[in-house]
Amino acid sequence: MTTLPERPRTALLVIDVQNDVVAGAHRRDEVVAVIGSLVERAREEGVPVVWVQHSDEELTKGSEGWAYVPELTRRDTEPLVHKSYGDSFEDTELEAVLAGAGVGHLVVTGAETDACIRSTLHGAFVRGYDVTLVGDAHTTSDKSAWGAPPTEQVVAHTNLYWKWQSAPGRTAAVTGAADVVFTSRA
Repeated sequence: MTTLPERPRTALLVIDVQNDVVAGAHRRDEVVAVIGSLVERAREEGVPVVWVQHSDEELTKGSEGWAYVPELTRRDTEPLVHKSYGDSFEDTELEAVLAGAGVGHLVVTGAETDACIRSTLHGAFVRGYDVTLVGDAHTTSDKSAWGAPPTEQVVAHTNLYWKWQSAPGRTAAVTGAADVVFTSRA
């Protein structure tokens, strides 16, 4: 179903679950725990886990705030993609990492829903990937002071609109963590 030939594998993408990114996030502890359980399931099933870590002027590379939350531990064998734009593909090696692993389907988790998650969903989809958003494994912080809706509405809206995305030869889906299927798609 992906438009990427010879790439039947699925990968779990863990985006920006960093100390400062999720410090005040909606359902922070619950979402981090759900992501942790998905990471363990992926590892048990031999599914690649790819970590994405953001840095910019406000999130300094190497700082405590930049570090991944202590509840999630990346293995040395799992790729870590450094980024400085919302879309995890933009000016990074993510595409090469996924191509090398034969990945054509992404299961997306992380933060922040209304920024890097949304950008990466669209970035992957336009690049030919099948993209599944895990509806209970992404979060954001409150941006209502700048006119955004409350966090729970941001998450709900993203889950709603992503399940209706469509394009030739690709699929978009939203599922709960309990229903994630990591099997290869042919």
